[in-house]
Amino acid sequence: MSQKTKQELFSKLPASVGPRLEELEKALVAALGSDLVALLVFGSAVRGDFRPGHSDIELLIVLKAVEPEKLSAIANPLAMARYAIRVEPMILASAEIPRAADVFPLLYDGIRQSHALLHGEDPFTQLAISDRHRRLRIEQELREVQIRLRRVVTDTLGQPAELVSPLLRKLRQARAPLHALLRLRGVQSPEPLDDVLKAAGTLYSIDIAPLAKIKEAPAEALGTLNRLLHAAVHDVDQLEHTHG
Repeated sequence: MSQKTKQELFSKLPASVGPRLEELEKALVAALGSDLVALLVFGSAVRGDFRPGHSDIELLIVLKAVEPEKLSAIANPLAMARYAIRVEPMILASAEIPRAADVFPLLYDGIRQSHALLHGEDPFTQLAISDRHRRLRIEQELREVQIRLRRVVTDTLGQPAELVSPLLRKLRQARAPLHALLRLRGVQSPEPLDDVLKAAGTLYSIDIAPLAKIKEAPAEALGTLNRLLHAAVHDVDQLEHTHG
């Protein structure tokens, strides 16, 4: 579990990000007061695979209640932060979090595993998520990547050079469900993509080296990703008898 302090978070990000986040925090506190339950950063900024200029700062804003006037009150500071440092906010009411744990198990697990609390109280500390809901969501997300990967081949007309960008996107989309599947299987792995792929390759006896050479050999990487997804989908499907 990677729960960072504000100072630890800022030390790992570009120098311009910390002061901007502090400005945003002050603006949200001023606009919302006690209606702001929690403010936290999650995603790549905390996981350790943040890419300056490419990655977003994923921000969770938890309110006592989500009402139009409150959203209007924070619209300008959020727009400024989005433009300045690529802040992507997700706004939830505190009561929504436990009620939606069955439909967002991987998202909530990911936030709980890696986040930095900027303000308020951590709403995920006591959150209960069942393995049955995890398994269902893992299978759904892996099958979705698998299905969309087929469209990648048809949409790029079989041209290897055109595969590079969509393959990189599909790899990033597969990271969270693969990591969740590893955890469900009792396999410990750091959260960044390269670590997840290495652990999954070891678990399923698949050489994942081509996935590090997508730009040089996209067709080979496509075959490797297809094999990895097939193995993972089969595995999580079989887990239905354990967690169903």
